[in-house]
Amino acid sequence: MRKLIVTEFLSLDGVMENPAWTLPYWNDEIAKFKGEETSADEPLLLGRVTYQGFAESWPQRTGEDSGANYFNGTRKYVVSTTLKSLEWNNSVLITGDIIAEINKLKQQDGPNIVVHGSGTLVQTLIKHDLIDGLRLLVYPVVLGKGQRLFQEGTKATLKLVETRAFSSGAVGLIYERGQA
Repeated sequence: MRKLIVTEFLSLDGVMENPAWTLPYWNDEIAKFKGEETSADEPLLLGRVTYQGFAESWPQRTGEDSGANYFNGTRKYVVSTTLKSLEWNNSVLITGDIIAEINKLKQQDGPNIVVHGSGTLVQTLIKHDLIDGLRLLVYPVVLGKGQRLFQEGTKATLKLVETRAFSSGAVGLIYERGQA
């Protein structure tokens, strides 16, 4: 059975929206942390907005060091109620009962499934208790507004399995599903 791992950039106040504010903090340490998420052949699960952003950016990149080989080559499952087709290679559209479809993916043998960004999708996954792990990069900024990872009223029990402090002031946090 596969695990579903969500990876996000977060501000201190939990905002995950439009993470261009992370760029001043990017360094080799953070690149290594992010690279660990793409070191195998994990398929991606993406919401429409993140998919469209990735599909604009990644096909123009090349090489292993940039992550292009992974992002362009791996299977991409895309959840959307509005898209009718997907142009980026190795992409599969998920429509209809997305919870049932994601549960089917999790039941298959194979590597973990990784979700990048995809705020609305992630909130749906949280609501239906489908997330097995979180890889969070928390940045030393407070944005005051924007889409947050956890909506008001969300409850979760998580087990912290690793922390890493980076010289830029960001912190990497890795959580697994906890026991209530």
